[in-house]
Amino acid sequence: MKVWMVLLAAAAALTVRATEKGTFGYDAEFVAKHAKTIVLKSEDARVLLVPDYQGRVMTSTAGGDAGPSYGFLKYQVIEAGLLTPEQRKGKLEDHIYVFGGEERFWMGPEGGQFAIFFAKGAEFKFDDWHTPAVIDSEPFDLVSSSDTEAKFAKIFALKNYSGTEFYGKVERTVKLMGVSESAAAMGISLGVGAKSVGYETENKLTNEGRDPWTPEKGLLSIWLLGMYNPAPHTTIVIPFKAGDDEALGPKVNDAYFGKVPAEYLVVKDNVLLFKGDGTRRGKIGISPKRSLGLAGSYDADTKTLTIVTYNVQDAPNGFVNSMWEMQKEPYAGDVLNSYNDGSPGEGKPPLGPFYEIETSSPAAALKPGETMTHISRTIHIQGSEANLDEIAQRKFGVSLNEIAGTFAK
Repeated sequence: MKVWMVLLAAAAALTVRATEKGTFGYDAEFVAKHAKTIVLKSEDARVLLVPDYQGRVMTSTAGGDAGPSYGFLKYQVIEAGLLTPEQRKGKLEDHIYVFGGEERFWMGPEGGQFAIFFAKGAEFKFDDWHTPAVIDSEPFDLVSSSDTEAKFAKIFALKNYSGTEFYGKVERTVKLMGVSESAAAMGISLGVGAKSVGYETENKLTNEGRDPWTPEKGLLSIWLLGMYNPAPHTTIVIPFKAGDDEALGPKVNDAYFGKVPAEYLVVKDNVLLFKGDGTRRGKIGISPKRSLGLAGSYDADTKTLTIVTYNVQDAPNGFVNSMWEMQKEPYAGDVLNSYNDGSPGEGKPPLGPFYEIETSSPAAALKPGETMTHISRTIHIQGSEANLDEIAQRKFGVSLNEIAGTFAK
């Protein structure tokens, strides 16, 4: 066969692989047909952003266009686009647009007397739950972009369950980190042949109104949620501070949507393992006294280790409480959450399915002109089991065998 024919055949094979479902190239091409996109890139690392979806990170990869796509995308919702209020009635989009995305900007609290997801007088049930438009269907403004960084901004107005009005501004910067930079930031060493992609998001919330935001009337928080593809052998890993419950509080809050059964959640002295298979709806939370500012997951089938960190900072006003109930302690909320999707009940389909890792800022008691900043870093690593095991033990204090074997039945 002539050289040019070999080259053409190789190029064709690469094109097929890069546009195959499950690859970054496929997802980037699909989303670009329905919304303006930005791709941050450096060597084989890629991060896909959409300004119209609140500047969210849709997905990323460590392997170029032909590499695996790490973020969950709900293709049919992206394809359908935004619906009018009349078109949304009786549909899931009346509650939330599940576009997907492995890191999106939200704000809390979700439930309680200061909730921003429930109107005044509403019941704390799924039928009355609605995601505010500013973090669901309204676009963010693209301020600037380069090959490795994009900045977004949004002016917003919100009203909480108690009737308090908030006027504010969101500024969001997404930065692709180089391999050595992301490894150093995580305090890890990547083995020979390992592939990784890491990115950092800096999220700022500013009070643009005339009145201070006070605990008595309700406070907001920055809330980042990452949606990932579920799999039968995916396990979420969250290390936490060991110690007496009387001093530090419960090790985990698993009462958000009913107690999580033992076959989905195992809690040890200083680490918990939570199933991320997208088959049963459940949510867990870690309190600020327990959190180490760290969470992650491991997909044993693709041998992908994910690590998420956030900036641990003082919280003089606590953390907003997102429990779906009238609350005795509205600022005794969790700082770190994980969600495994499933049916919300009564024969309703799951939102995805997907699993999530979520981080929150402290409650933002801001005077006019004041700003709070919440920073998150995410890294995905694919490599040898020996290297990933070393990283897992260093970061989470638990071996890959223990992670993968906990729910392996």
